[in-house]
Amino acid sequence: MNTMSPSQRREKIISHVNETGKVDIEQLSEMFKVSQMTIRRDLVQLEQDGKLIRTHGGAVSPRSLTLETPYLNKETKNVIEKRNISKKAVEFIPNEASILLDSGTTTLELARQLVNRKDLTIITNDIKIASELVDSSLKVIVTGGDLQNNVGALFGAQTQEFLRGIHVDMFFLGAHAIDIQAGVTAPTLEKALVKKLMMEAAEETWLLADSSKINHKAFSKVSSLADLNGFITDNRGNKEDYALIEQQVKTYQIESEGH
Repeated sequence: MNTMSPSQRREKIISHVNETGKVDIEQLSEMFKVSQMTIRRDLVQLEQDGKLIRTHGGAVSPRSLTLETPYLNKETKNVIEKRNISKKAVEFIPNEASILLDSGTTTLELARQLVNRKDLTIITNDIKIASELVDSSLKVIVTGGDLQNNVGALFGAQTQEFLRGIHVDMFFLGAHAIDIQAGVTAPTLEKALVKKLMMEAAEETWLLADSSKINHKAFSKVSSLADLNGFITDNRGNKEDYALIEQQVKTYQIESEGH
């Protein structure tokens, strides 16, 4: 008979997740000799307490992940850098191109740079980008799908089906986290899959991200840096990091104010 109290068990789960970075429901069930449903309830409670983050089939330590930030928090971060990055990106867009814009605030800045063009087709899974272009003369296509509240991104089966049926000239990828070994990563498996399908739909993929995203990892892999055609960022990061990244992908460092 299991004599451990729920609070004792949860303390041990916290210790385990902090030690290993992640835990598995099945593994915990066997370890504590309780049902998987009991473990799920423990993980729900511990997530509410801010001790861990639930994932499909388990949980991870909050310190091991770069989590998705609500849109309003992201929009005000590194605005100048994002604008300068997007201005550089415009230089690579040919006339009459079809462009896929990933969800995110850096790609939103790129949409703002393109609003006066008339020759492009823009496809996006971001309702804020679509809204930004509503009064433009561009052809704008929205992927459809399930809306992620507080973020504005579309995802899910409908989004995936749409992306499997298109082909575009360029994809501008946004990143939650960039690591020299792990590459580009996203907070969820679903987000990573949408980004992968976008890459598969495009002739070229360009990563747009400010330097605050470098040396971070999120839960699910999107791509290696070597799989990208180019990376546009600012010059506020570590020079050694840029040198290592440059070995894998052509990198453009945009001058930041004060640098």
